[in-house]
Order: sequence, then structure tokens, then C-alpha cells
Amino acid sequence: MISGANRGIGLAIARELRQAGLALSLGIRRPGDFSDPLAADGEVQVHCYDAGDRNAAAPWVDATIARFGRIDVLVNNAGISRFVGLEDGDEDDLDALLAINVTAPFRLTRVALPYLKVAGSGRVINVASLSGKRVMGLNAGYQMSKHAIVALTHAVRRIGWEHGIRATALCPGFVSTDLTARVTDVPHDQMIDPADLAKLVATVIALPNTAAVAELLVNCRYEHTL
Repeated sequence: MISGANRGIGLAIARELRQAGLALSLGIRRPGDFSDPLAADGEVQVHCYDAGDRNAAAPWVDATIARFGRIDVLVNNAGISRFVGLEDGDEDDLDALLAINVTAPFRLTRVALPYLKVAGSGRVINVASLSGKRVMGLNAGYQMSKHAIVALTHAVRRIGWEHGIRATALCPGFVSTDLTARVTDVPHDQMIDPADLAKLVATVIALPNTAAVAELLVNCRYEHTL
């Protein structure tokens, strides 16, 4: 299961995991607009999933079980980026950041957890950010949300360890997607390619339970603190 799989990091992960032979259940807010060749693959299910809808998780999980009978991997990728500083920014945007970036993956993980336990080697990949490991800019709202998703990752590791569940917080720097279209700190040709992140995700998923990666920090520029 991959949320936010219609573009950017989520789509790159979907393509890589399908190439690795995994059947996919893709959570997409507007499935009718999804025109990637994956949509026509018989081993790919495309399901309507809106991370902002508190009732969206259970129907998607139920549909995945009905189609495939099991859940081995959950990738919480859906997320948003809005600026909310301590001195400026709208609190409604802060609410949205926490709802989409934190509460939605919490809820989806909670619903999928019983099936991941049964799998015996379940994997949860939470797409966080280096903003979940350090604070450089002034976007406190985004930074708070990404620190929280890292904490969720460790909570999953704690409760799922004895059941073979291994969770990883994927923490990249700037990634060349439409989410960073207005970023000028780093030229886009020097940002992380989503396809490279996807390869790392595939590697982490394939590792045995005895070689778990809790946090995967990926840099595109030198980081003073990491």
C-alpha cells in the first residue's frame, strides 16, 4: 500500500516496487486522473484515498485485503508542505499540516497494523524529511509535522518488533518534485531524484528482520548537523 502514489516520491516508489515484483495497492485522491501505465497493470489496484478524510483509511485497507488477501508493506507518503512560522503563517495551515502529515499516517497505520502483524515480516516506510531531524529554516509547522512522523516510525517499531514488523523513517533533503518547485536554496538538478529514493526504499523493504534500518537520512548537500 502506497499513499500519495500519483506523483513525485510516491509514484517513483510505486514503479520501483512493481519492478521488484510486488503487487500494489495505490491510494490516490483522484484515481480518475491517474494515467500512469501502472493503472493498467493487472497486479495494481488503484483506490480513492484522501488523507484529509478521517474515514478514508478503513475502506482502502478493506479493499486491499479483499483484492490481495494480505498487506506486507505500507508506505505513508501522502503529505503537504505549507509555511507556518512562529511569527507568521495561518493556524489553519498548521492544522492541515498536522492532519495530513501526522494524523493520516497514524490512522492508516493503525488500521493496517493487524494485517502487518500477520505477515510476519511487515514493513512500514514513513516518508519524513531532514526537517524531521533538525531545524534549519523558519517553517516550524512543517518541521513539527516531520518530527512527529519520525516519532510515529519508532512507535511502530516498538509495537511491531515482536511480530516481525520493521519501520523506517525516510528523511531526505530537497527532492526534485513539484513540492519543491519554488525552492531556490538548491538548484533542481542538484536535488535528490525521486527514483533514487525509491531504490533505497526497495532495498530497505528487502532487508531481513535482522538488518532493520530505523532512519534513513539522504543528503543532496552538506549538512552541518547530520
